[in-house]
Amino acid sequence: MLGELGLGPDEEAVYRTMLAEGAGGVSGLREALGWSEERTRAALDRLAALSLVRPSPDGGPGRAVDPEVGLTSLLIDQEAEVLERQRQIRASRLAVTRMVADIRAHSGPTAEVHKLRSMDEIQSRIEHLADTCTAEIAAFVPGGGQSERHLEAARPLDRAAAGRGVRLRYVFLDSARNCPATRAYAQWLTECGGQVRTAPRLPSRMLIYDRVTAILPMDPAAADQGALVLHGTGAVAALMTLFDQTWQQSCPLGEAVAIRAGEDRPSPPEQAVLELLAEGMTDDAMARQLGVSVRTVRRITAELMLRLGARSRFEAGVLAHDKGWVQR
Repeated sequence: MLGELGLGPDEEAVYRTMLAEGAGGVSGLREALGWSEERTRAALDRLAALSLVRPSPDGGPGRAVDPEVGLTSLLIDQEAEVLERQRQIRASRLAVTRMVADIRAHSGPTAEVHKLRSMDEIQSRIEHLADTCTAEIAAFVPGGGQSERHLEAARPLDRAAAGRGVRLRYVFLDSARNCPATRAYAQWLTECGGQVRTAPRLPSRMLIYDRVTAILPMDPAAADQGALVLHGTGAVAALMTLFDQTWQQSCPLGEAVAIRAGEDRPSPPEQAVLELLAEGMTDDAMARQLGVSVRTVRRITAELMLRLGARSRFEAGVLAHDKGWVQR
């Protein structure tokens, strides 16, 4: 860690030797360390430049400065450099903000719908919106367990937003509770002040910033096809209504998800499977939508058919409709 103060391994070794054994001359240091004279003098020159060794008038190695004085002085200098760098960054950020505002003021109104074609464009826009939002970030996070790479990329954005007092509301799939990395991330998010809930089914990945800007995929089934950015349109208000409704019906992270709801009503996971069956989805498509395995989908379907007394999926759909379990 002393390397952060400019003290390399050679300098540290010479400094420690001088403090422990005294000056002893260059020859004494060479013997103690088993080094060449050139290497020893190079380390001494560096220590002198750092004011950790006071030069000797007779050309000797000099005197080692007390570490409490010398190292503390280096630390204070480094802290001053960090503070100055932070000041420069704040000034640069202000200049960038002013430039962007000036450019936008002279470029006419922002298009209500903007297409982002590449993943780099999408990530850059997400970073910008996360950095500039002031009130709230609302997000649907489908796909079940998230990759650790994706979660680590999101951490600094969420941490910075939460630190500014931005309200974070994220809805994951119920199946994400079974992923240790995603569960740990969700717990970390709540410790930062965010709110996390889960739902058996989500319509699409979606991010809404300050209720005026939304990002969602052009094709929910193919993230690499690009994304749409919606600005202050009626569509954003409709998406926010959808989010609020889903939020109210979802389960807070600290509560257990209902697995079975009795014979009279299906549980949330069962309800989601019934709705997807009614839409004619295959087992593979349902598994992707719910973030679970195909085996889990087939097990839930079989249990539903058994409860309904159905001999086919079609008959299960008819019986579920008759019971009022699905509305179509």
